[in-house]
Amino acid sequence: MWWARLKALIVKELLAVLRDPKGRTILIAPPIIQLLVFSYAATLEVKNVDLIVLNRDAGHWSQELVQEIGGSPTFRTISFALSPGEVRQAIDAQRALAAIEIGPGFSRDIEAGRPAKVQVILDGRRSNASQIVSGYLGRIVGTLAARTPAGERAVSDAVRVEARNWFNPNLTYQWFMVPNLVASIALLIGLIVTALSVARERELGTFDQLIVSPLRTHEILLGKLIPPMMIGLFHITIYILAAVFIFGVPLRGSLFLLYGSAVFYLAAVVGIGLFISALSMTQQQAILGAFLFMVPAMLLSGFATPIENMPGWLQPVTFINPLCYFLVIVKGVFLKDLPLAEVARQTAPLCLIALVTLSAAAWLFRRRLE
Repeated sequence: MWWARLKALIVKELLAVLRDPKGRTILIAPPIIQLLVFSYAATLEVKNVDLIVLNRDAGHWSQELVQEIGGSPTFRTISFALSPGEVRQAIDAQRALAAIEIGPGFSRDIEAGRPAKVQVILDGRRSNASQIVSGYLGRIVGTLAARTPAGERAVSDAVRVEARNWFNPNLTYQWFMVPNLVASIALLIGLIVTALSVARERELGTFDQLIVSPLRTHEILLGKLIPPMMIGLFHITIYILAAVFIFGVPLRGSLFLLYGSAVFYLAAVVGIGLFISALSMTQQQAILGAFLFMVPAMLLSGFATPIENMPGWLQPVTFINPLCYFLVIVKGVFLKDLPLAEVARQTAPLCLIALVTLSAAAWLFRRRLE
């Protein structure tokens, strides 16, 4: 029976991965450690910023501004400079990410109702962090400006704007980061395990035995497909439990939709891994091929930067990246109860990618059998 042959191959593939104690440790411990470490370390928030202040004003309002900045949890240390040269030296040596210069007439201009200027100097070598710190400082200065005599008169007649953040009201970065890691680490594990599959058999000399066995091409393909998907689903389950019970990420959507799309996502990832494995003659080539795909896939997935911000000629490349579709599903299911229609719309490209890659891998297997 074909089912008995397939079952034997699946058991053999699982034993090949799990019977080695070192292999089990590498397969289970590092992904969990990565989830815990990256969830805390890979933050988009900017904290513990070192700031230097050049205050040329001895008035009340400049002191108020410095105290406002000092009371912000964003800034770790605030040092004072006596000249612009000290400011330049501090930023050049990266002792400070930002500097703020208060002019000599700052308090006098505020009391007179004239525009008072504050210069913010940022370290452009850390552009993303600098822009965020600039926004922090802008809000602090805006809060102080509202308390000045001119500001109070202006605010009394102005329109008040209240911002509300949907799906993540407190802007908790772990609510954004952990669902991303669920998809990204599953890509890493699924790709590596699958890419090593055929290459390992070639190195051990068992691939020829597999070819002359009663197994047909599609049975070999299924036998190589199912075990990595089982391992991937196991890891995704651990990540979901960690996201909900350790990091407190709300799970607002359907687990059924999440697992259903995860099956097609893992099929697409395993298809790419099998294609790489079929092309590789050694495990070293398979590892290099997996990383050759994985690094661009991470960068072009929308994990850290929106796809819309990428150049127009580069955006079509993301259409063949399974990670970019599954990221939308994972974040949507976790944070906003993604409807079935949208899950299906994001899952359809995953089905197409799985079909193409698995067909290509089957064609390569068939060539090996001829």
